[in-house]
Amino acid sequence: MSYAKELEVAIQAVRAAANLCRSVQANLITADTLEKKDKSPVTVADFASQAIVCAHLQQAFPQDQVVGEEDSTDLQSHEQAPLRHSVVTHVGEELGGDLDEAQVLNWIDHGNADGTQVRYWTLDPIDGTKGFLRGQQYAIALALIEQGEVVLGVLGCPNMLVGEQL
Repeated sequence: MSYAKELEVAIQAVRAAANLCRSVQANLITADTLEKKDKSPVTVADFASQAIVCAHLQQAFPQDQVVGEEDSTDLQSHEQAPLRHSVVTHVGEELGGDLDEAQVLNWIDHGNADGTQVRYWTLDPIDGTKGFLRGQQYAIALALIEQGEVVLGVLGCPNMLVGEQL
């Protein structure tokens, strides 16, 4: 079976998420970070990266589930309004539009599937958040699973030097 369309969409999604993450990382301030229940940090880029990848996947493959890491629950409190606004703004800048807050939160939550379908995607919107926070290495990891087997994977490493940059 050919996965040409899946590969094309996955590359576009991860590339867009990487662009957003670079932008957020360049301007990151402490207020753009919160702590999850497991004490791990989560940034505006984690939420926005997941929203962007899920938006691409939902548009191209509306029947596919996504097993991601984030959900919008932590963003929905009144106290997190500035962080929520920042997520919506960054996603809008990357996708090129004035987006509705509810739509962005819906894209984040599209990544809350349980992976029980025969075909689904897995996403780590920022693998290595602590490295991201230090301005070091991190990755955006996306894979397509069919019948329990990885059939396609895309790994975006925005801070990795390549070619002549090494």
